[in-house]
Order: sequence, then structure tokens, then C-alpha cells
Amino acid sequence: MIFMAIDDERFALDDLADTLHRVVPDCELVCFTKPGMALEYAASLPVDVAFLDIELGGTNGLVLAKKLKDFQPDLHIIFVTGHEKYALGAIQMHATGYLLKPATENDLRRELTFLYGNPITKKKVRVQTFGGFDVFVDDKPLTFGRSKSKELLAYLVDRRGNSITAAEACAVLWEDEAGEARIKNYFRTVVKELRKTLLEADADDILVKRYNSYAIDPALLDCDSYRFLQGEPRAVNLYRHDYLLPYEWAEFSIGQFENLK
Repeated sequence: MIFMAIDDERFALDDLADTLHRVVPDCELVCFTKPGMALEYAASLPVDVAFLDIELGGTNGLVLAKKLKDFQPDLHIIFVTGHEKYALGAIQMHATGYLLKPATENDLRRELTFLYGNPITKKKVRVQTFGGFDVFVDDKPLTFGRSKSKELLAYLVDRRGNSITAAEACAVLWEDEAGEARIKNYFRTVVKELRKTLLEADADDILVKRYNSYAIDPALLDCDSYRFLQGEPRAVNLYRHDYLLPYEWAEFSIGQFENLK
């Protein structure tokens, strides 16, 4: 979920950002004090919800909201302002919400719950791909019984939801030995062990199994490299040329990250 916050007062913007992170800890949040920079961002990168003040120095927040929606018609606008007098204008432009400063956790949670139909909760499965590969469920590290089971999951994460066949997985994990019968049999054991590990952690829903194909559901993961590819500044700053070490098959993706850095 990608949020944008806009306020020309830095302390108010920081307060809103801190509150949003407490309500939705894994949200991707970009903050701007200058409306022009917010427009530049929205012109090229997706945003789900924009939280903005109405009095933004020389810029009217209602006008800014309309320009943002010109770029992204499905964008939800929630005004967070210190003035009640603009409520009618917000209603007329079909804003999603209108909150008075300072917006509390309950205020933001109520608006987001109304918007999405369910209470906003933290993604349970967090995947770290920078500086090695690790998986955390409810902030507890996942322990794999076999290194190949862990590597298989790493490769599925690298594929970002695209399916792979058993033959492709074997070719990646065992290279020249992939065609041997013993490897094909061992692969079945690796898959079984992976599913067992995820099931025991109550995280088996991230693995998508179809006839002779495997994938993960990216929507169920909080993954640093996914956030990097979406342009989230904090994730970009985390990248240190160390994607999925030490897996050699990750070199192609590393090239993509280097070009985007």
C-alpha cells in the first residue's frame, strides 16, 4: 500500500508520517513539503492514498488534489487540515476523507478501514533480499530444514509472482545436474519441506501451487526489493549492491537494480 503525505509545515508532516507508520507499519510512504514535487512523483509512480493539507503556502490543497487525480483518477484523497471551512469543497470534489489536525491513530485507522473494508493490518511475512536472504513471520526468523528449500523460496521471490516449472527450478538450483533422475526426486522433497516450513509458521498461503508450476503471491509479502522497484526511498537507500547473496542466479536481477539505483 503506497501513501503520499503533503504538508508545507515540516513538523506537521513528520507528525502525520509517524502516525501513519504506527497505524500501517509496512506502508510505503512518500512525503513532500512542496506540492510541485508531489505532482512530479504522482505523474510517474503509483499512489493509493494521498493525505494532504489544504493551505499549502501559495497552493490550494483542493486544486492540488484535482491535479493529482488528473494523473491518477483512482487515487483516494484524505484531507488533513486545521480548518473546518473547507469541508464543503472537499465534499464537492468527492474526497475520500476529511480530518482535522492533529490526526490521531484512531482517525486514520477509521478512514482506512472505511476505505478498504477491513481493519488495516501489518503484513505477516517480511522478506529481506538485500544483504542476504531471510524470511520473517510476525518478526520471527523462519528456519529452513534444507538449504535448497530456502533457495527455492528465494528464487520464487525473485520471480515476483511469475510461475516457474519444476524443470526450470531444477535447472536454476542444480544447473548441470538438473536432468538427473535423483535430482528430480530430490526436488519433490525440497518442495515438500518448503511447504512444511511455511505451514508450521502459518504462512503457507504465500506459496501458489498449480499443476507442475510454482509461484509466490507478492501481495502477501513485505519485501525490501519489491519496495525498491516501486521507488520507495527507504528501500532504495537500503540497497548496497548485495541482492540475494550468495545466489549466482540472481545476477540478472542485480543488473536491473544497478540500472535503477
